Amino acid sequence: MSIFSTFSGLFGKKNNDDAADVSQRSGEEFQTLVRVYCQSVMAVNLGITNVNMLPDMALFKRMLKIPTQNNKPGLAEKSRVRKLLMQEYGLGESFFKEIDASVKRVCKTQMHIQPYFFQFQGFCTDLFGLLDTLMQWKFRFSMLVKKLLYSQTTKTVHEILTKSEWKEVSSQKAAWNIRKYAETLGYSEQWITDFVYTVVLLAGEDSKREAKKNKRD
Repeated sequence: MSIFSTFSGLFGKKNNDDAADVSQRSGEEFQTLVRVYCQSVMAVNLGITNVNMLPDMALFKRMLKIPTQNNKPGLAEKSRVRKLLMQEYGLGESFFKEIDASVKRVCKTQMHIQPYFFQFQGFCTDLFGLLDTLMQWKFRFSMLVKKLLYSQTTKTVHEILTKSEWKEVSSQKAAWNIRKYAETLGYSEQWITDFVYTVVLLAGEDSKREAKKNKRD
């Protein structure tokens, strides 16, 4: 699915900019909105005026018709996407403070933007790949109870970031990679837990919708 398709689904049928049917949200959409927030922070911090350098933010800006605030691209977009993520996904202030700190720490110039997202993508690929291996049935079972899902997610993320010995060499390598990415990007165990929990919860909703659709077909 393209970024355009993701945002079309998010905003195309709305009469209100921030109103949304949470049951229709997807994990891909959430991750795209997180990228929009990251890019908005980059625009503000680095004084970027060409919004096309930041494609997710640029599309978000155009589809919601967000005017540029104080001639500084990123300011209004950051505020809007932050509000949306807090209202619709229940994220707290600390989640955004860590992204702010991460971007400030890694992106010193515009040349650091692309490497930042390469690292973030690598982090997500290794993290969710290892989680799938470690949790499998636990994720499926705990989908029935959100509190249990959060507890299982917290426990598994902690294991990934602290466990020293692994039975599988591939799992140990992935865990080491994840720790290195987390250290470089500056994301804490709590931030990673909240990020993973939201993605996995939405993935479960995606699966339920797909199953219902297949039954109808």
